[in-house]
Amino acid sequence: MLKNQTLNQSIMKHVNKLGKELEIASKKAYVSLRRKKQFAIIQPSTKTRLDLGLNLKGKETTERLEASGSFNSMVSHRVKLTDVKEVDKEVIAWIREAFDAAG
Repeated sequence: MLKNQTLNQSIMKHVNKLGKELEIASKKAYVSLRRKKQFAIIQPSTKTRLDLGLNLKGKETTERLEASGSFNSMVSHRVKLTDVKEVDKEVIAWIREAFDAAG
């Protein structure tokens, strides 16, 4: 799980900069990120992949930002991450957008 830990740390480095209203809650299968309401989840899905679920209602899907489908009904979109390099400006902007919408 070392790869997933590294990915999680990379995501959390950016998440922790979002603001004082941020709440982090560990659940059985994932970590919930909340503001006034949940805006994202981080879930290990395989030994080498984390899924980042985001609440971005109404946002168009892309090749990277897919509809959450059966992944988790608590979020609207999902980004599959297998490498720290994938936690880039685009992913960070989606996290910020979901955080802002949750306020």
